[in-house]
Amino acid sequence: MNNRVVFPGTFDPITNGHRDLIERATRMFELVIVAVAENKRKTPLFSLEERVSMVRDVLSHLNNIEIFGFNNLLMDFARQKNARAIIRGLRVVSDFEYEFQLANMNRRLNTEVETLLLIPSEQYAFVSSSLVKEVSALGGNVSSFVHETVENLLRMRFGERTS
Repeated sequence: MNNRVVFPGTFDPITNGHRDLIERATRMFELVIVAVAENKRKTPLFSLEERVSMVRDVLSHLNNIEIFGFNNLLMDFARQKNARAIIRGLRVVSDFEYEFQLANMNRRLNTEVETLLLIPSEQYAFVSSSLVKEVSALGGNVSSFVHETVENLLRMRFGERTS
């Protein structure tokens, strides 16, 4: 049986919450395909290439993952990669409505791929890429929210501000 799953995201930047969910997924699935979305609707801080590189560095300790950038429909990407499921993180109750809508749309687009929702570990339930960028831009310490590589990239992008 195919035991491949896609973990999609913008990862702008990848956080310890993302890492937690991906690490846990690698214990449940034969192969976790981390799909870094170009996402033209958003204006990312980092380019697609930078985000893919960042994700590769942060997840380099994992053996059963593949990392790709993509700019097409997620369900088309999942089909191309022969994946049977999509994993999405669900941090707070307010995320549920959007994830529910997305899962149903994806099911209409490809009935062969299931959506699985994972709850992050409690220490990461409030962490989001947007909040990490905001704290970093204002000179705050984000070391407990992101990998050292990401922290350094954020410092370089925002400068060495101190609060």
